[in-house]
Amino acid sequence: MTTTSLDASAKADVQVTPSKGYWGPVFRRLRRDPVALVAGIILLCILAMAIFAPWLAPMDPYKTSMMSRLRPIGTSGHWLGTDELGRDMLSRLIYGARLSLLIGVMPVVNAFVIGSAIGIVAGFVGGKTNTIFMRIIDVFYAFPAVLLAIALAGALGAGIINSLFSLTVVFIPPIARVAESVTTQIRSADYIEAARASGAGSLRIIRCHVLGNVLSPIFVYATSLISVSMILASGLSFLGLGARPPMPEWGLMLNTLRDAIYVNPWITILPGVMIFTVSICFNTLSDGLRSAMDVKL
Repeated sequence: MTTTSLDASAKADVQVTPSKGYWGPVFRRLRRDPVALVAGIILLCILAMAIFAPWLAPMDPYKTSMMSRLRPIGTSGHWLGTDELGRDMLSRLIYGARLSLLIGVMPVVNAFVIGSAIGIVAGFVGGKTNTIFMRIIDVFYAFPAVLLAIALAGALGAGIINSLFSLTVVFIPPIARVAESVTTQIRSADYIEAARASGAGSLRIIRCHVLGNVLSPIFVYATSLISVSMILASGLSFLGLGARPPMPEWGLMLNTLRDAIYVNPWITILPGVMIFTVSICFNTLSDGLRSAMDVKL
């Protein structure tokens, strides 16, 4: 057998397996979790409902009719009844998904970016920088999240922007604390020391070696905060510190319907059911992600 044929045979026996990366096995394990999968499908349906609200809503959510006030569920033309001003509840729930998801998810996204940056820098640099950053973060832990959100929203005034800002400030400290903790654990790892010895700068080490190892646990923890954010955002709107009438927002709808609880209680609980469903789904999906990523916080 010639050398050429031996080389060809060796090449034929070698099977190159493409790298599936990190997220491939994660999604595969997540698909084996039926509870998390159902929660994700429900959230996708609610997100699609919010995106396509103009085409899905059967009526104008702002159109009032005093002759049709507090119609019960199953009324002809109003499948989920009407509210205290005769507005179609189904349409308002569909449009309400837009504001409720925005106010509930965006603060966590903003806090994820800002808190991760603060925590990673503090954990990687260490020393006095870590002490200064973490002591400032610890100040916010002196206040319960609910009271801090209400205090900030009350000081800034009612409105969606102020509500977003208040909730972002509330969620930055816990995310920064988690980011600092996981970054401190890997700061002295062998591959970090090897990168330093090779002459790599701090920014390059953070970008190439730190981010890939710390973002997963931070992301999983941040997803677990979305359910809390949904409840806090709805609470601010319920107290009149978030969305303003006549905006369709689930927390605000609970507030405006509270006087009708003795007249038509089933209509009153519909926004609460939506808030509960989304919060439970986000919490369940977060647990599924934690198991799929095998993250121990």
